[in-house]
Amino acid sequence: MTDQKFQTYELGDFALQSGITLADAKLAYRTFGTLNADKSNAILYPTWYSGFIENNEWLIGEGMGLDPNKYFIVVPALFGNGESSSPNNVGLAQSGPRFPKVTMYDNVRAQHTFITEHFGIEHLRLVVGWSMGAGQTYQWGVSYPDMMDGLLPFCGSTRTSPNNFVFLEAVRAAIMTDAAWEDGWYTSPPNKGLRAVGRVYAGWGLSAAFYWDEVWRDFGFTSLEDFLVRYWEGHFLGRDANCLLVLADTWQTANVGNTPGCDGDLEKALARIKAPLIQMPGHEDRYFAPEEDQWAGQFIKGSEFRPIPGVWGHFAGIGMNPVDTAFIDKAVKDLLGDD
Repeated sequence: MTDQKFQTYELGDFALQSGITLADAKLAYRTFGTLNADKSNAILYPTWYSGFIENNEWLIGEGMGLDPNKYFIVVPALFGNGESSSPNNVGLAQSGPRFPKVTMYDNVRAQHTFITEHFGIEHLRLVVGWSMGAGQTYQWGVSYPDMMDGLLPFCGSTRTSPNNFVFLEAVRAAIMTDAAWEDGWYTSPPNKGLRAVGRVYAGWGLSAAFYWDEVWRDFGFTSLEDFLVRYWEGHFLGRDANCLLVLADTWQTANVGNTPGCDGDLEKALARIKAPLIQMPGHEDRYFAPEEDQWAGQFIKGSEFRPIPGVWGHFAGIGMNPVDTAFIDKAVKDLLGDD
C-alpha cells in the first residue's frame, strides 16, 4: 500500500431520490494500481456501515485477487461515512441532523457519475463489497447491468429484511437516548450512546459459537469485557453519531426493487442482473441470513450460492480471520479468471 490520502470528486449539486438536492456534493475515494491504456482493468470496491476507505484495504494486495499490480481498484466512500459528503463536513444548512436521506441507489449513481466522468471508465471487471458494500454491489448490477464482468456481494443483501431493520432500530436508539445527543445538535460526542452502539453490534456481528469458543482470545483480548470495550466500543467511539444515523437510514431503506423502472418490484429488479455473480453470505450471519441470498438467487440468472463457513457470522467479511479472507479472495480470483 501507499501513503496516499483519499481524494474527493466534486459532484456539484446532486439530486437525490428523496427529491432533496445535496448541495456541493463530494465523493471521497482512493485508488490502488494503475488504469491501463484501454481502461479495461478497473474494479469498484465501495465502503460499508461505519467504514472508512482505509478499512477496505485488507482485501487488496500483491498476489491477491484485488492485486494493484494487475488492476485499478477504486474505493469510493458512502455518503454519510464522514469522508464523502456527510453531516459533519457539509455546509451549515444541511449539516448535522439536517443532512438529507440518501439511498443505495443515490450512492451508486454518484459512483457511476464519478468513474465515467473523472476516469472515463465505461466498463468494470468486477464490483465487490461487504455488508452495505454488498448492497451497493447488488445495486450496481441492477442499475448498470451491462457495465461489469462480475459481481461479488459478500455478507449483504438485495433488500433489508425486517429482522435487520429491527437491529438498526437498536443502533439508532442507543445514540438517540443519550442526553448528550441533543436531537443531533450535540457540541461534544454522545459517547455513552456510541459505546452502547458497540454493545448492540457485539451481539449481532458474530455467532454464538464465536463467543462460546472465546475466539476473541486469539486477538489478544484477555476477557469478554476487554473485547467489548476495546474492540466494539473503541470502534464506534471513532465515528460521528449523525453520520452513523445517516448510514443507518440508507441501510434500513435498502431495496434494489426501488430502482427507477422497477416499480418497487424486487423480483423484476433482480432479473435485470446480467453479470456472473457469486452470492457469499456468512454462515450464521445475524444481519443478512444466508436464506435471503438463496431466495434472491432464484431470480438472478447464473448466480452461484457460496456461503462462507465458520463461526465469524457477519464479520467473516471484515478481514480479521485469514481463513475467511482466503475464502473470499478465492471467489474474487474465480470471477476475474485469475486462478
